[in-house]
Amino acid sequence: MQLQQLRYFVAVADTRHFTRAARREHVAQPSLSQQIKALERELGAELFHRARGHISLTDAGVALLPLARRILADTETARREVQEVAQLRRGRVRLGAPPSLCASLVPDVLRHFRDSYPDVELLVHEDGSQDLVRALAAGQLDLALVITPLSGQAPALTTDELLREELVVISSPTERDPLPSGPIRIQDLRDRPLVMFRHGYDLRELTLAACHAAGFEPTFSVAGGEMDAVLSFVRAGLGVAVVPSMVAARSGLRTARFAPPGLNRTISLAHRGDVSPTRAARELQHIILSAAA
Repeated sequence: MQLQQLRYFVAVADTRHFTRAARREHVAQPSLSQQIKALERELGAELFHRARGHISLTDAGVALLPLARRILADTETARREVQEVAQLRRGRVRLGAPPSLCASLVPDVLRHFRDSYPDVELLVHEDGSQDLVRALAAGQLDLALVITPLSGQAPALTTDELLREELVVISSPTERDPLPSGPIRIQDLRDRPLVMFRHGYDLRELTLAACHAAGFEPTFSVAGGEMDAVLSFVRAGLGVAVVPSMVAARSGLRTARFAPPGLNRTISLAHRGDVSPTRAARELQHIILSAAA
């Protein structure tokens, strides 16, 4: 019994016509008829009543039809599963992440993925959270690490919360007027010049919102930088900056924590909810979620 024979049998059962079945299967009608007869010989029973202008199933055909459909469905499932596995030997995954996470969580995740799927190309897009949300919504990324809750600009995105990051204040070790050694309040930044990230960085919006909630408009000494630039400007003594604690720990700069409840941000993994991710993207998603658990 061959799968091709079962496909032809189901096609005739569906159309009740040999010529239409052959057209559906893109095969010559005599070839289809021969395969059906070969199937009947192997099974030892006729599958169709062949009256002029009328084709109907015999009792044997009725019994075979659901089994044939199930076999063909299982075969298609197996084909898709094998193709999914094969896709992990090639293809690509596009991941977006803020610079702070590209220097902390992302390298270990990508190493784990690379060890498991060395032939899948990894493309990393480093940007601010707001820009990543727009890129993800536009289909330019498969997955993105973003700050939640999201604004109303991307309703089609699905997010899984990963972790909460503490934000701290960094300053130059040579600062002439250092911040207090103990926990500080956001109000302590009122008269401090801030080194500020460019538009599109969630850290910019979080810092501004915290200052506004405390009743003051912060003063910028330098504005518009990326993460590396902000760290360099702070190191040069141009001002202080609010950054994730993981970044501060590696910066070599003086760090001050906020007094409880502190200042934090929530990192989530996002993808488009209206598009099925590829197998490779699902595997990377699983690795990221496991790493943050």
